[in-house]
Amino acid sequence: MTKRIAFIGLGVMGAPMARHLIQKGHEVMVYNRSTAKAEAWVAAHGGRFATLPRLAARDADLVACCVGNDDDVRAVVLGPDGALAGMEAGSVLVDHTTASAELARELAAAAAARGVGFLDAPVSGGQAGAENGALTVMVGGEAATFEIAQPVLSCYARAVTLMGPVGAGQLTKMVNQICIAGTVQGLSEALNFAQKAGLDGDRVIDVIAKGAAQSWQMENRGRTMLRDQFDFGFAVNWMRKDLAICLEEASRNGAALPVTAIVDQLYALLQAAGGGRWDTSSLIRNLSGTKRS
Repeated sequence: MTKRIAFIGLGVMGAPMARHLIQKGHEVMVYNRSTAKAEAWVAAHGGRFATLPRLAARDADLVACCVGNDDDVRAVVLGPDGALAGMEAGSVLVDHTTASAELARELAAAAAARGVGFLDAPVSGGQAGAENGALTVMVGGEAATFEIAQPVLSCYARAVTLMGPVGAGQLTKMVNQICIAGTVQGLSEALNFAQKAGLDGDRVIDVIAKGAAQSWQMENRGRTMLRDQFDFGFAVNWMRKDLAICLEEASRNGAALPVTAIVDQLYALLQAAGGGRWDTSSLIRNLSGTKRS
């Protein structure tokens, strides 16, 4: 069933996500802080663009948002020109931004005051997942609202799962990022060890990827790590933003994150070396001594 959808944020994730909505036959209105980018997106894919979030959200059945951080979300959702100001009762607001659980609850309250449903729905799978329509979406909110939104979210996802009440999606994404941080550091140490030991790194990956050490990071990043290639993927700057959210939440709920805290500081070293835009797998550079700005 065709729906009227507003998509706010046309970055490396949002642009392909919105494209999948067009390709699945939905009516799409986009908004981006850079109007030129929105115009170019419409020229390439169709749909329409608006110059304000409020105008993009007007008459939409569902509004999806994918921007940078908590403050960015507030800027495009709340206030007189925010998306909520243009939404009608009965419509649904979905935030795909990786943000805090606290923000999710704030947005849910603001949406409820207007009779709008809300879901926090961060995604995993990176730019490749967004381009291929194969994201994993972890969702927090009410079951009835989820049932309305799920067919739309499935346009760019291979898995869309309701994790619990509002905030549960963001908390699940924090679990995801904690896992990734430890895995990438472990893989970095292992591959650096293999190189120092004089082993054929590619052959090592071929062998251990068939056993208990196998991981998505090994399969998709192991060989580029060996070749010192990091000009792609999920940026160090973004990962540090996400880990800050994890560490702040842990300080509230009492969870111990000693490895995550260390890896966060190792990413800080990469930022200091000019690597804020490098892929997160660049952690190996802290061990190999290779630095490049």
